[in-house]
Amino acid sequence: MKLQRQLSRPCPLSELEELTLPNRIRSVTAKHYRVPLAEVLYDAKHGNHTHFELITVEIILESNLVGVGYTYTGGKGGSAIHRLVVDDLAPTLIGQDVDKVEELWNMLNWHVHFVGRGGVASFAIAALDIALWDLRAKSQQLPLWKLLGGNQPEVRAYAGLIDLNYTMEREQEVIAEKLEQGYRGIKIKIGLDDLEQDLQRTRSIREMIPRDVEFMVDANMKWDTKDAIWIGEAMEDLSVTWFEEPTLPDDFAAFQKIGESINIPLAQGENLHTLFEFQAALQTNVLQFPQPDVGTIGGITPWLQVAQLCANRDLMVSSHGMHELHVSLLAGVPNPGYLEVHSFPIDQYALQPFRFSNGLAKPPEGIGHGVEFDWDKLQEYAVSTVRIA
Repeated sequence: MKLQRQLSRPCPLSELEELTLPNRIRSVTAKHYRVPLAEVLYDAKHGNHTHFELITVEIILESNLVGVGYTYTGGKGGSAIHRLVVDDLAPTLIGQDVDKVEELWNMLNWHVHFVGRGGVASFAIAALDIALWDLRAKSQQLPLWKLLGGNQPEVRAYAGLIDLNYTMEREQEVIAEKLEQGYRGIKIKIGLDDLEQDLQRTRSIREMIPRDVEFMVDANMKWDTKDAIWIGEAMEDLSVTWFEEPTLPDDFAAFQKIGESINIPLAQGENLHTLFEFQAALQTNVLQFPQPDVGTIGGITPWLQVAQLCANRDLMVSSHGMHELHVSLLAGVPNPGYLEVHSFPIDQYALQPFRFSNGLAKPPEGIGHGVEFDWDKLQEYAVSTVRIA
């Protein structure tokens, strides 16, 4: 009754805020980090990776509840993502009702759609959307994976290597290490300029991996249609679980032709940055292992939509990168595929250890998405911090 009386008379805006808007967004803090890798990693299209970038956001409500989101890069573009958050996206969230997660995602997309359908915009929106979902789960006192349905307490996980520059000795050392750690699936990079040399290397590595361990190959968009078909056919006796990104991700006609020409399932997803691109890829009818990346497709909201598109086609949904978060998404949906444990070790800068054993990963049990960063550990790699209020 007291609340009704106070609202029935004119009162200062600050008083109204205190009484009725605890879920309103008060501020956003955006941070940019450049984190060195322990060794130089190399793939066919991006070349050397010496570090990865982490762009984080903290959304703080009037109630003081905090949601954390983030995205990443392979070493380039982080400043652009950070500035887009700071200059254009975060200011539009101030004062908004955090309960309207899907509406806010749509608003952010339309806010910058003319200059950024996909690409940098999807990365920036992803960080904010992930923070909004963290807040949604925290407000309901649930782990994210249980909020999403809690379908699987553990998911299949494989080791995703970035190893095209490895010597055979280093390759054998890393593979032995992954097998010792309990991985039942290993993905390698392929895509050397010399196709024959690339095939011989792939065959040699396959011999290092027991046949009861799944074996995936990733070309990182290296080839045209002709070369992709040639090497795909040449690998058909290697028991390859999937052939990932054989050509440019949005050349759907080429992707379809490759898939129809070889007897190895195709995978892709990390470079499909909008829901519409995933729809087009699925309509080729040769994408058997879709791999949306929550950090590149625009966040959890579109990731879940892709998962539903996959379910509609009786396909599993797998992941790329950000395994410390994807484990919760895959555990939450009814059609989980494979969790990639990526070579960018974001989880090593989180307070909670990534839980993995015997080929299976378990999602965090704490409320929210469970990825809490060790800000002190990250501090030496900080590039910029901006608070928007």
